[in-house]
Amino acid sequence: MINIFKNTLFFTKNPPLRKILQKKILLSKHSILFYQKNCFASQNVLSKGEKVQDAETIVKLKRDPANKKSKQDSFKAQGFFNVNAYTTAEEYDLENLLLGIEEQELYTPKKFFSTDYLGAQQDVLYVRAKYEVDKEPRDIFFFREGVIVLWNCDSLENNNVLNFIKNYEKDRYLKPLIQGESEVMPYAYVSENEKAKFKDSTFYLSQQEDNFLEKYTFSNALSTTIKLGIWEAILDRYINSLHFITEDLKKGRKIKITRAELLRKTGELFALRHSINLSSDLLDTPDFYWDREELENLYNQVCNYFSISRRTRVMNEKLNHCIELADLVSSNLNDAHHVRLEWMIIILIMVEVAFEIVHYADRYYESKMEEDRLQTNLISQ
Repeated sequence: MINIFKNTLFFTKNPPLRKILQKKILLSKHSILFYQKNCFASQNVLSKGEKVQDAETIVKLKRDPANKKSKQDSFKAQGFFNVNAYTTAEEYDLENLLLGIEEQELYTPKKFFSTDYLGAQQDVLYVRAKYEVDKEPRDIFFFREGVIVLWNCDSLENNNVLNFIKNYEKDRYLKPLIQGESEVMPYAYVSENEKAKFKDSTFYLSQQEDNFLEKYTFSNALSTTIKLGIWEAILDRYINSLHFITEDLKKGRKIKITRAELLRKTGELFALRHSINLSSDLLDTPDFYWDREELENLYNQVCNYFSISRRTRVMNEKLNHCIELADLVSSNLNDAHHVRLEWMIIILIMVEVAFEIVHYADRYYESKMEEDRLQTNLISQ
């Protein structure tokens, strides 16, 4: 492909066309270099944390990946840049990821920082591509909670980065879920001296030289919505797995689940509830924005656009119903267990009574025989 572009460039004298071909050559070189550095590593990746699931339990995808590709092309045709967000795992090992990026030498680490004021652990890694395709830089944000946001990267580069990051994932999600719960948004720049804003479903960055905080704010909001989307899909799968229980209850049949299985199900439920309400910023604005009012407004606007509060409220309602069902089934299983124990005790008592009757009868017959023997001896004397 590179040779084709070079040959065409050699015979082309049109300056605009020559400039486009030069960009194509540079982008192709970058993609090949990325592939060569990662192909051997990616071949050996077994996705240690990838959860194997039956095809029937995979949640129906909420979005079609083909539609996302068409949206990217549409944004580009309208003069916008693209920002893509993916959540691929429960967590990233950012420390080793930083070392891997430095060894790869394709991206320059810009910032590795903590978003809380304690600073106990860095949870966001921000890098920029070394090789320029056009004047617009290509930036990537890696969030420790398993989210990656790519600014001005095409689909080829997105796939390369997603393959590269497999080595640093913990508890990887299924590929259909990753693609289905991804998000793509357009972004552009405001006029000179204007501030960043969110308008008409588009991110608008200021023309300041350092607009890192604006990109981070939009990326943070995107990471929140797609992570919530993953949890919604997990909850839907959980609800589907309980469907047979509600059918058994409705038809008065025996519930076909053991106490150990129900305990695991309840554990999954509380782990998901913990992630949503305690380990995330879904219920409130992150502390990072408390003294950054303009950024907080941008973050809240994007969250309102994706209906984060309403979706979180709906999820908690579903979780409450699932917990009520789990409590009902647990109570039913405990009652059945208690009844079984009571019957076992009754049977043991009956067995003991039976043994006592046998012993009593045995002693009675022995005494009877002894009396008969004594009477026989007295008569004979």
